[in-house]
Amino acid sequence: MTLLSLLDLVPVTEGSDASTALSHAAALAAHAEELGYHRYWVAEHHGMVGIASAATAVVLAHAGHATSTIRIGAGGIMLPNHAPLLIAEQFGTLAALFPGRVDLGLGRAPGSDQRVAQAMRRTLTGGPDQFPRDVMELQAFFADDPRLGIQATPGAGADVPLWILGSSLFGAQLAAALGLPYAFASHFAPAALDEAIALYRSEFRPSVQLDRPYVMAGFNVFAADTMDEAQWIATSMQQSFVSLRFGQPGKLQPPVRDYYETLPIQARKMLDKVLSASSIGTQADVERDLAAFIDRTGADEIIVSGQIFDAAARQHSFAIAMAAAQAINAREPA
Repeated sequence: MTLLSLLDLVPVTEGSDASTALSHAAALAAHAEELGYHRYWVAEHHGMVGIASAATAVVLAHAGHATSTIRIGAGGIMLPNHAPLLIAEQFGTLAALFPGRVDLGLGRAPGSDQRVAQAMRRTLTGGPDQFPRDVMELQAFFADDPRLGIQATPGAGADVPLWILGSSLFGAQLAAALGLPYAFASHFAPAALDEAIALYRSEFRPSVQLDRPYVMAGFNVFAADTMDEAQWIATSMQQSFVSLRFGQPGKLQPPVRDYYETLPIQARKMLDKVLSASSIGTQADVERDLAAFIDRTGADEIIVSGQIFDAAARQHSFAIAMAAAQAINAREPA
C-alpha cells in the first residue's frame, strides 16, 4: 500500500492576503485529515509575496490546532538558515503540543535568494556546505546528548522523526549515510529522481530511526470533473513557474484559458520539464498517471502538491487524488 500525503505551499492569491491564505491552509489540513491523507506538510520559503509559510513552525501550529490525527510537518525547514538549537526548540514545542504527530524534513537550499538569506542569517558563514554537520547537531539536541553542554527545552527527548529532502544526489547520499527517510522534490525538480532514489537505496545504512530505506516522492495533481476544467485550474501554477523563471515571482494568479498554448516554445519546454511529475485531468487520468509514477519510483509514499487559485477547487482536486490513490491500492495484492 502506497501512502498519500499532501504538501501545501500556502499560496497567497492575487487580490487576497496572507491572513486568507493561512485560513485556507487550516481548512485544507482539516480536509486532508478527513480524506485520509497521512501527512500535511508545509515548506519554508522567504521573500516571496505569493507564499505565506515563511514562519513554518507557526503555520504548523495553526494546522495542528485545526486537526487531531493527521501528521504535520515541514517539507522542509531549510537548515542553513537556522541554528540547529533554534529548530530543536521550535519542533520540540510542536511535539509537546501535538504528541506523536510531528515530522521534520530538512533541506540545504536557502529557500530564497542570497540577499534574503543574508538578511535572515546576518552572515553567510556556514550555509549549505555545513548541512550534514548541522543535521547531526540537530539529532544530538533531540537525543539530549550531554556532550553539547546545552539542553534544548523543549526539544530534548522529543519524538520528532527527521527526514532529508533533496533534488540531487547529495541529499540521497546523506539520507542513506544517516539512515533517514528520503523525500525527493520531483514535483518541481524531477531531473535526478531515478538516479537519486537508486543511490539512496543502494547506500542506505540502518539507523536507530529507520531499519530500511523509505522513499517519498513529490507529484503534482490538478484534478477536476472534466479535463477542460483540470487544464484550466492548472494554469495558475504554470504562470507561477514562468514568472519565477523570468525573475518576477508574485501572488498566485487566476487561471487563464489556453495559457500553455500561448507560450513561446522555450517556456513550454521549461514547463514540460519541471512539471513532468504531474497529472492533469479527471480521476481516471490521475489514477493512470499516479499508478505509473508509483511503478516507476517504487516509492513508499507519494506527497501530492498543486497550487490552484480557488480554494474549493483545490480541495476538490485533492479529494480526487485520494480517490485515485485508493483505487490504485485496491488493485494491489494483499
